[in-house]
Amino acid sequence: QVQLVESGGGLVQAGGSLRLSCAASGNIFSNNVMSWYRQAPGKQRELVATITTDDSTNLADSVKGRFTISRDNAKNTVYLQMNSLKPEDTAVYYCRYYAAGNWRGGSWGQGTQVTVSS
Repeated sequence: QVQLVESGGGLVQAGGSLRLSCAASGNIFSNNVMSWYRQAPGKQRELVATITTDDSTNLADSVKGRFTISRDNAKNTVYLQMNSLKPEDTAVYYCRYYAAGNWRGGSWGQGTQVTVSS
């Protein structure tokens, strides 16, 4: 069982920046994948970014060049640096963890609200 606690959401004007954090605790496997998803009202949850323990990353096309995902394995924390924010980025952002090879399992964070005003 892994618990995830997200922080860093808030209200920001278009063009601004936010940094989200997700701290994991519990039975953490050394080889794992952590991801950020987001869900806007009335829309399906979408994958924003993912990162492995060895720092292989993937970003959604909509955020490439603006967002950066990173992690601190010693702190069991993943970050999402969001720059040049757009109103379309407004959503609840969720952190996800799963052990490598077990994508059907894992844990979800509670979500943190990001609101970008125009």
